Amino acid sequence: MRNVMWKGELQGTIALDTIEDKEHLYGLGPVEYLSGELLIVNGKSYKSTVVSEAEMRVEETFDVKAPFFVYANVPDWREQPLPDSIRTMSQLEAFLDQATKQARRPFAFRLEATVDSAQIHIVNLPKGTQVSSPDEAHQGMTNYSLENQEVEIVGFFSTEHKAVFTHHDTFLHMHLITKDKKQMGHLDNLHLHPGTVKLYLPVE
Repeated sequence: MRNVMWKGELQGTIALDTIEDKEHLYGLGPVEYLSGELLIVNGKSYKSTVVSEAEMRVEETFDVKAPFFVYANVPDWREQPLPDSIRTMSQLEAFLDQATKQARRPFAFRLEATVDSAQIHIVNLPKGTQVSSPDEAHQGMTNYSLENQEVEIVGFFSTEHKAVFTHHDTFLHMHLITKDKKQMGHLDNLHLHPGTVKLYLPVE
């Protein structure tokens, strides 16, 4: 991520269709040249791109490249009880950090939930733009708001990978996709609906 944001290395460094083991595969990152978002959920790869400020396009494809990408094969998940008081991203981050002190890190995780509200974005850098800072990298980025939607969230937690595959101020990187597969993007803000949330952690 650091190379993309600060050095402007926007070209694809990984072609998703070259990941050999796609069974139980989960992953996320941006499309090359910061032209969209990517999410792999249980071996299915989704790409989202901006159509307008109100509309996006989500398609299922492995025929795409990313400048950086984090992924894991997770064959078995266990449901982790989550208190109803955990509703925001910062609360989730603190809970995951506390609940996994003895677990192997970094790790992937999943959430299935209804969100009262959420905000996602899709990077949409104008073609030919030179990038040398995060602010420049987010030119053209489009935000989308969701309300009362059933969603699945795939995330990666690490205390060691800031600016590698999480942003510099968080241990989390999460992408959200709606149950109808019509909206997908990088998760920026979240309010979970109590009583609807299922959190899944890898079986070690």
